[in-house]
Amino acid sequence: MTAAAATLKQTRMTILLSLNAAAILIAGVLIARSISGEGLEFRAVNERSDEIAESPEEVALLKSVSDSSAGKTIASADGTVYQVAANGWISSDPVPNGELWNETSITIYQTADIDICVGGNLSGLGSMYWQSSDQNVISGFYSTARTWLGYSSDICRYPIIKNPGTTTITAGTYDGRRHDSITVTVVEVPVEQWKREVLTLVNQERTKNGLESLEWGVTCEAAAAIRARELMHSYSHTRPDGSSWETACPLPDTGGSSGENLMAGNAAVSPATVVNAWMNSPDHRANILSPNFTKLAVGFVFDPEAQYKTYWSEFFSTY
Repeated sequence: MTAAAATLKQTRMTILLSLNAAAILIAGVLIARSISGEGLEFRAVNERSDEIAESPEEVALLKSVSDSSAGKTIASADGTVYQVAANGWISSDPVPNGELWNETSITIYQTADIDICVGGNLSGLGSMYWQSSDQNVISGFYSTARTWLGYSSDICRYPIIKNPGTTTITAGTYDGRRHDSITVTVVEVPVEQWKREVLTLVNQERTKNGLESLEWGVTCEAAAAIRARELMHSYSHTRPDGSSWETACPLPDTGGSSGENLMAGNAAVSPATVVNAWMNSPDHRANILSPNFTKLAVGFVFDPEAQYKTYWSEFFSTY
């Protein structure tokens, strides 16, 4: 073996990106990189681009809750439990005649991590109105629910959240049979906590599949945060300065491997929803369940003024 051949190091990196809020999904799969005295060489093995609808009620390219979850409870890493599909997340106990909720108050995150649904297994309500007493907190509702998160458009509405605060939501049927109000408190997103919850949820998926848990990727922690911020300007594995994504946390001279999952939009509004979305995409799932990686750093940015509001990055590595 020549000296030149002895210094050759090879690694395989998988980079994945999901956009679930309007426009384009671009996934780059199996990017091979070799390091030698001649520099870097890249070869894209597989690539695809899918156009999807822009209206929020039609964006369903990645489902965060599988059909098999309908009617069951979903628990997020912070202990919050909600129901999906027909029951929304509100209590399934019978609601008194003429009312819509058993609850008098609820709390949701500024990302609109849940849709607001009427309770008690109510159905067949017909046309309804939804109003907010403080439009600086919740300015209104989309005319439907996020069905790709498991919510039913018959009884749920996707809230348009502007700021933290408290507002009273009033809803009712136009025929006057049911009418009710509920106090909704919107709280700021716990950014650092949610990053760690993604690691917890990823490790739960790896445990189910007989894989070792990942450690928090200290080496690439800053890179993951940078990449999440960069998505606001360039939703791509190419960085705003034109360089490739892995330059944010380059491989060490001793070699190794790294990978990236990205996601933005209104189906990535909590740790549970973003991990579920990645797990329901075969390519992203492959990164999460790769036996090669040993570490994971997570980046997360929430900016209500940005195009897609919610931006996530996963930076997998062996270093």
